[in-house]
Amino acid sequence: MNMNWLQALTVLNTPAVLITVAQTEGSCPREAGAKMLVTAETQCDTIGGGHLELNACSIARDMLQLPAGTLVAERRLQRIALGPSLGQCCGGVVHLAFERTNPNTKWQELSERLQHGQDSWRVVALDTVTPTALLDADSVPLHGAEPNFRPTLNASPTNRLQRDTAGKRWLVDACLSPRPHLVLFGAGHVGAALVRALAELPCRISWIDQRDDLFPAALPANVQIEATDTPEAVIDAAAPNSCFLVMTHEHALDQRLTEHILRRIAQRNDVQWFGLIGSGTKRAQFSHRLQARGITPETLARMVCPIGLPGISGKQPAVIAASVAAQLLGVWELCGRQIQARI
Repeated sequence: MNMNWLQALTVLNTPAVLITVAQTEGSCPREAGAKMLVTAETQCDTIGGGHLELNACSIARDMLQLPAGTLVAERRLQRIALGPSLGQCCGGVVHLAFERTNPNTKWQELSERLQHGQDSWRVVALDTVTPTALLDADSVPLHGAEPNFRPTLNASPTNRLQRDTAGKRWLVDACLSPRPHLVLFGAGHVGAALVRALAELPCRISWIDQRDDLFPAALPANVQIEATDTPEAVIDAAAPNSCFLVMTHEHALDQRLTEHILRRIAQRNDVQWFGLIGSGTKRAQFSHRLQARGITPETLARMVCPIGLPGISGKQPAVIAASVAAQLLGVWELCGRQIQARI
């Protein structure tokens, strides 16, 4: 199934088991917090592939065969060594948390919170069938049973397990809103392909086009759409350090948006990255016209056009999308390293 675990939980109408990497020791294929959703017929997302996933799917489907309501059918924590017995050479140990779930509105609530940039925490009892709690970033319960201990909210890459005062185990699972923000203008073939390429990556996308019939009915959790006739207002309202990418259906609109973004760069200098789809010829034409309208060469130098990684020349939408997605990942990782260096 071509969707991530949270997308699947908002649309599936069948019992499922959500598997979370709760803790890792040594070398493992995925980090703590990675997830996979398993139903009787299908699976979504990945916890690392190979025999680890086959083993996890088998456990999950065994749980689905059991009568609902019992601990063995609802929750489980399984320690799996990644050695010769599984045919995987990582050599580490993975602790997997299994939780049976049914379709309900809490998953839609979580999806909407993430789309609006709100961090959330799921606190899941592993030794009882206590209802899962959803907390906001300040530990305020949003729904579910309030934990009988104060969980430590952190996003450790190796451990999401905690114990309460009675020694019972809990999965304290970070569901953090993606940090990098991309404002994407254009819902054509390339824009749609780029949204698909970025759907499971750590970013937030504002997808803008006046033609609302072009947006797909099902959207990734990290995407918000806006059908508007005033895209300049979106540029003005975007948060500091947003990235902008222009790929609309009209050259005149591309130029209008380009000028507005460059003026924001000149006035506020708070744009992380700006890309414009097109060739070197398009760049030269836009530069000539915009300099005549008062945009300085220094500001024009902030415009990335053509977009994508050097050496990738394919024109298919999926190829362009893959190249631009990789380019954006490089921008975001560099920015993250610079922020860490200042802390």
